[in-house]
Amino acid sequence: MAIHRRHLIRSAAAAAAVAALPSFAQARTKVKVGYLHTPAVDGHIWVGQHNGSFAKHGLELEMVQFTTGLELFQAMVGGSLEMLSTGAVVSNFPARGQGKVFLMNNIEYATAQLWVREDIRSVADLKGKQISTTTGTTAHVFLDRALRAAKLDPGKDVQIVNQRMTEAVTSFISGAVPAVALWVPFDSTIKQKMPNARKLTDASAFFPEAAIMGGWAARNDYYEANRPVIERLIAAWSEANAFITSKPDEAAELLQKTQYKQVPLPDFREQFKASKYYTNAEWRTRYQDGTVVKWLQQVTDFFVENAKIQNALKADRYFDSAPFLATVKA
Repeated sequence: MAIHRRHLIRSAAAAAAVAALPSFAQARTKVKVGYLHTPAVDGHIWVGQHNGSFAKHGLELEMVQFTTGLELFQAMVGGSLEMLSTGAVVSNFPARGQGKVFLMNNIEYATAQLWVREDIRSVADLKGKQISTTTGTTAHVFLDRALRAAKLDPGKDVQIVNQRMTEAVTSFISGAVPAVALWVPFDSTIKQKMPNARKLTDASAFFPEAAIMGGWAARNDYYEANRPVIERLIAAWSEANAFITSKPDEAAELLQKTQYKQVPLPDFREQFKASKYYTNAEWRTRYQDGTVVKWLQQVTDFFVENAKIQNALKADRYFDSAPFLATVKA
């Protein structure tokens, strides 16, 4: 009888303990997330996964890798993703009313780069030449700015060759084109296979006038119906961001060892520093003072002109700062 009573007491105590746990500890919410495998885009995700931040907040992320932000948004709009993390394209499709932006990762400060043959000494030297890139992406936005700063018309003075980034880099290395506009970590391939190539310039030369942000967007219907999930994801992201901004060297080493083993650690540290990260408090300020909206709009203006977006939404309509401000207090 005593043994039976002790068993009942232990069972009751265990049941009470489970009942006292937050609901998300009992059943996690699965979220299908699309992403690009570049540190500026997936860095927060893998840090949060490794540190247990997403699990802590009751989320189970089903990660689906894509090659470009264009493909990401097409998949999400088509219904196969619930949300995504990407680069400059976060300023494209939402301006068409396709997706709600709710979280910024960083500034792609120097992640977009222009690499050239050693005989090309300036951007102006590219007049009349071919440049490979993936149009409609961070690299294309940066290239457009670099060409215009050199008084070159992107539509008339050069020939922009649209290729997937892997093929664009291959074209450059093979000598088919004299220049390529890329994003890291594709620069590693060029350093390894074409040591005489030169990095002519990168996006940092045009900051903040042409600041390019990467961030998160959710499918419209999902966003409207799942505000608690959005806030939990932001809370988990903020923990990863706190780690990245307070211990950047540790974060870079963690990412290199777990996700970017093919990139030598010194190279990866350099690539990681190519993004500008802000603390949670700094992001709060930029959300509140209109800086985020301004920077998003700059890139949307590029897409409106180059992609001929009709009746484009302004950034203050497709970006919602409320969940972040409600979730992240410092």
